[in-house]
Amino acid sequence: MTVVFHFDGSDALRARLGDVILCPESDPAAFERLLAEVEVLWHVLKPVTAGIIAHAPKLKLIQKIGTGVNTIDLEAAKARGIAVCNMPGTNSRAVAEMTLALMLACLRRLPDLNQKVREPDGWYRAWDLQDHFGELGGRTVGLVGYGAIPRILRGILEAMDAKVLYWSRSQKNAEFDVLLRTSDIVCLHLPLTAETKNVVNPLRMKAGAILINTARGGLVDQDSLLRALKGGHLAAAGLDVFAEEPVPPGHPLLGLQNVICAPHVGWLTRETLERSIKAAAENVRRLRAGEPLLNRVA
Repeated sequence: MTVVFHFDGSDALRARLGDVILCPESDPAAFERLLAEVEVLWHVLKPVTAGIIAHAPKLKLIQKIGTGVNTIDLEAAKARGIAVCNMPGTNSRAVAEMTLALMLACLRRLPDLNQKVREPDGWYRAWDLQDHFGELGGRTVGLVGYGAIPRILRGILEAMDAKVLYWSRSQKNAEFDVLLRTSDIVCLHLPLTAETKNVVNPLRMKAGAILINTARGGLVDQDSLLRALKGGHLAAAGLDVFAEEPVPPGHPLLGLQNVICAPHVGWLTRETLERSIKAAAENVRRLRAGEPLLNRVA
């Protein structure tokens, strides 16, 4: 069975995969050549469009490495009878820790400090930032969504003496608007759907607050985010995700000193990859054996 892992993995990962073909997302020509034979696609972030599905006549399973399936054309897969599965929980610890790291990096201006220490005479000039340094303890952190990731975060944050508000459709200890207006830090943990697109307007957040997004860029109204950061309504933002990915060079968010960026790698740790590969391989085994697939979403 031809299994393609569409991911820019390392040589060490390639060696561990055995018969699984590692095809970089950054090499569209190589991926196009594989479409005619692929039977199982291990999908990370590059969208699986109706066009891709149409050019993969042998495709039987799209296995999401992660949880969110917004990058897969589910209707096109359904029309072809192609199973779509995800793997909830495999990356929850990694994303929770990345969210915490971005919070602390924003509060302590870590990228600026790192840069200044490396500059001539920068050691003491870094101290000029002292009025911007803050602590997590004593602050109110609002978690938008209340799945596995924010549940992990809640325990960590409360142990650090932060007050935690959370909101989801099924569970909450604060209303959504109240959470936005009163939280010093707002962290996003929702899937991207038609209902959640642009659900967060940063201009409705508390003045001086910090926005952390390790979920999906499309959850945030981008124009409002830019205005809030440039005008000082938000103190900072920690962004692992963007409305357009890869984020284009020259994007205005990248030019703001109060934005800390990462290239959608909050989920990516050695431990997450090990759990994910194990779960994906099990579904390949089940497909071969004609057994029910794990975590089938379509």
